[in-house]
Amino acid sequence: MNIVVCLKQVPGTTRVNINPETNTLVRQGIENIINPFDSYALEEGVRLKERYEGKVTVISMGPPQAEEALREAISCGADEAILVCDGAFAGSDTLATSYTLSRAIARIEDCDLIICGRQTIDGDTAQVGPEIAEFLNLPFVSYVSKVEAVENGQMRVERMIEEGHEVIEAPLPALITVTKEINVPRLPSLRGIMKSKKAAIQTWGAEELDVDENRVGRNGSPTWVIKIFFPERVHQGEVLEGSPEEKVESLVDKLRDAKII
Repeated sequence: MNIVVCLKQVPGTTRVNINPETNTLVRQGIENIINPFDSYALEEGVRLKERYEGKVTVISMGPPQAEEALREAISCGADEAILVCDGAFAGSDTLATSYTLSRAIARIEDCDLIICGRQTIDGDTAQVGPEIAEFLNLPFVSYVSKVEAVENGQMRVERMIEEGHEVIEAPLPALITVTKEINVPRLPSLRGIMKSKKAAIQTWGAEELDVDENRVGRNGSPTWVIKIFFPERVHQGEVLEGSPEEKVESLVDKLRDAKII
């Protein structure tokens, strides 16, 4: 069984700087981590490999420093790693990112299951997983909290919904996005750390993926960021004095003045 796990390297802190010209995060000089939701995807991929045998290939689209995240993934049980990196991919929105990743995944032979985290903590769009599935024309299930079985060309998974859970069966190959309820990610093992240091990370660019230059990077991004800024607090809190009755009356008056009631 061949499993592909998509992961992204994200800032490990909320104290980030914004490039005023491009309105993008300045990632240099800050701690970066594997997107937490992608850690659950990686763990589930490794568990399925141990359960059914096969291999796990991790893939990430990002700058050269994203290689750190891929090596960490290998130390946690992944077998191979691919970095999708090219200046032509800079400025990609979720659509361009999904197209590029889909081209990379299509280049991997005999892929049975693709696993992504529910969303990333820097973008929070939850769009890349389903968009990859659409580009690859694959069955897609979101909010997977349990993989019950993957056998005989079928998968059976449990999906979280507002009312509880629903069980879905779908043919393979397929793509799922997972929630944090699905497992508890393992820590890197000493053997895994040693393996990750020696591992050869493949790097695929625009030429290797034979992408349409009008569908990647800023050229292929129909959405773009106009402005990123930190919210400013413009109102201060006020402590109301007096008895409970007086406080209620004062609060009601203020709400009326503000035309809230």
